[in-house]
Amino acid sequence: MHASAEIARPAAEIWQMVADFGQDPRWRAGVTTMAPDPPGLVVPGTTTDEAIRFAGRPYLICGLVTSVVPGREFAWRATSGLEVEGGRAVIPLDDDRCRVTMFLRVRLRGVQHLRAPALRRMLRRKMEQDLTRLGELVVTRS
Repeated sequence: MHASAEIARPAAEIWQMVADFGQDPRWRAGVTTMAPDPPGLVVPGTTTDEAIRFAGRPYLICGLVTSVVPGREFAWRATSGLEVEGGRAVIPLDDDRCRVTMFLRVRLRGVQHLRAPALRRMLRRKMEQDLTRLGELVVTRS
């Protein structure tokens, strides 16, 4: 699944936020801790320890950045916790606007499949809300 939003800020500025996992608690609801190693902008091999609360439950997800196109997009996958992979992309629309897209794929096991439609709706709504928060954060900061 994916969610996208147009943000009225230059792509390079938005890349600085979405490609620095250390910034995630500022704009992603439920993220209480995000510890990237190394800190700063993602590079292939960056690892993360993320503590997040979703649907009333706490999760600890360790991740690994698998690919990066600097200034444009990156992909990651969980190495422990949930079976999940995702990515983020920032596409310039003009000098002062860009489109940000978040991608997410979660593999559900066992009885979790029974909740799949509801979980997908919740995850998509959460990603849309997170992108709205990101846009509000960078626009009001300017």
